[in-house]
Amino acid sequence: MENNRNVKIIKDENGKDIVLINSIKFKGKRSIDWEEVKEYLKTFVGDSFKIESTGDWIFIGNDLPNEYIGSEYTHDLKGANAKAKANATQGIPELINTAQGGNFRENNKEKHYRNAKFGWYRYDSRFALPVFKENGDIERYNVFHASLIVRHSEDNKLYLYDILDIKKETSNPLEHLAVHDKKPIS
Repeated sequence: MENNRNVKIIKDENGKDIVLINSIKFKGKRSIDWEEVKEYLKTFVGDSFKIESTGDWIFIGNDLPNEYIGSEYTHDLKGANAKAKANATQGIPELINTAQGGNFRENNKEKHYRNAKFGWYRYDSRFALPVFKENGDIERYNVFHASLIVRHSEDNKLYLYDILDIKKETSNPLEHLAVHDKKPIS
C-alpha cells in the first residue's frame, strides 16, 4: 500500500495545533477493515518523530500495528470513532510532533515488564477529518482529541504503543474551512 499522505498542521482560532487529515483512506458503512489499517501502520515501523513541545523522540516499533488494531479499546469502538481511529493513522508523524503533556505512569503489569520497563507516558493531540457532501465537496471538518500512549522500554527509548480516548470535540472550529474550500485542502 502506498504511503502518500495529504496531512498538514494548522492552528485553530486559539492558536492550538490541529493535524488536518484531508482524506478518508479507511472507509466502511458498517465496519473498518482493521487488517488494512495494520498493513498501513507497518509503513511507519522503524521511523521516529520528535515531539516539539518536549524534544522527546518517539519511535515506531513493530508492536504498534498489532496493538493499535487489537487493543480492547479498538474492539469496543463503533461508528465515527472507529473511523476516526483508523484514519488517524495517516497523521501519526504530525500527531506525535504536535503532542502536548507527557504525563507519567509507572508500569504495574508484569506482562509489560520488558516493553514498558520504565513506565508509560500519555500525550494529548488533536486531529481533524473531513466530512464530505454527496457530491464530493467538503461540508465541514470534525475535530477529535486523542491520547497517545507511549511506552518507555528497557532500551531506554520511547515507543508509540496505541492511540486511545478518541473523542469528537463538540464545538467545531473548522467549519469555516469548508465554506471556502470545496475540495480537500492541500
